[in-house]
Amino acid sequence: MVDAGLAAAALADAWAFSGVGTGPGAGAGAWAAAAPGAVAALALLARRRWPVAVFVFTLLAIQLGHNVLAALAALFSLAEQQRTRRVLAGCALAYGICANLPDLDDYRGGHLSEFAVAIGYSLTAAGVAVVLGRLVLTRRELARHMAELRAAQEHQRELHAQTVLARERAHLAREMHDVVSHQVSLIAVRAGALQVSADSTDTKEAARTIRTLSAATLDELRHMVAVLRASGSRDAGLDTQPALLLLDSLIADSGLDVILTGEVPRDASRAVDRAAYRTVQEALTNVRKHAPGSTVVVDFRRSGPALDVTVTNTTARHPALGLPSARHGLLGLRERAEHLGGALSHGPTPDGGYRLHLQLPQCGASTQPMADGTRRSPE
Repeated sequence: MVDAGLAAAALADAWAFSGVGTGPGAGAGAWAAAAPGAVAALALLARRRWPVAVFVFTLLAIQLGHNVLAALAALFSLAEQQRTRRVLAGCALAYGICANLPDLDDYRGGHLSEFAVAIGYSLTAAGVAVVLGRLVLTRRELARHMAELRAAQEHQRELHAQTVLARERAHLAREMHDVVSHQVSLIAVRAGALQVSADSTDTKEAARTIRTLSAATLDELRHMVAVLRASGSRDAGLDTQPALLLLDSLIADSGLDVILTGEVPRDASRAVDRAAYRTVQEALTNVRKHAPGSTVVVDFRRSGPALDVTVTNTTARHPALGLPSARHGLLGLRERAEHLGGALSHGPTPDGGYRLHLQLPQCGASTQPMADGTRRSPE
């Protein structure tokens, strides 16, 4: 729009000084006189792409017809893109001379001083055009430098945030190692001692299960401590986390009456695989805490690339264990599901049980389905 406006103003300038339309008979040769100025005005449409060529062309057009505005606009465009001061000074001097050459005959005969004054006025106009162009160029460079400065400041803030996060992760890793690891190790040692000294077979089996689960918990805890201490991408160190390949072992060690149905995906992405595994793990943990003795149904369903995991349990047959709970597990599952573009819902069932449902919109490529059937874990 700016280029079109300048071209229109230059056309008006050429029209006004050519004498077209000023009266009857006055425009006999006016159209021919206005043609060079009109062509120079139209050349301004290419001033951003070829500023030097357009400026030279407008200087030549001045010699054939009056169009000073087109030449000044071309000089402004040249100053807007050219950083060399000597070149700009030479162009301004060239404009001051060329703009007055057509009137040189009028200043002969003792009027050379007036010719010098006219050149001075032209040089002043050229200087204004150059200064305006340099101001626009400086403003553009300043805006670019400000954008680079803002980007650098944002990068510094991100680095600071990462440093603070790394410090907090290291602190959390130390607390997990010093407190949780110590307590779980004591549980494993006591369970091992109980397994050796107990007379009852059931007691020995229970102690063995406790010791096995404690050892597995210590392994996962050491892995999570390593992940917290790691500095890198958010997925660093997550490849070896438990996945659906260990689902059978998770169900077998749960001590619950679990029925597994549907198609367990074997080609899901790591994130989806972990989300599904952690959902079943958290659901079984909640059942052990809040509904001991109930029957649990773990169902996997695929609908195209989507995956649905549903864990439903019946009413409890034994009193609930008085274990502390802050519902952080369900909050973590919901955040994990939303991060993957899915959703997590949970709530009581009409028969007094509880239902946990995970829906992920993208699971993976094609699934190699397992044979549908029912598998029951040992009690």
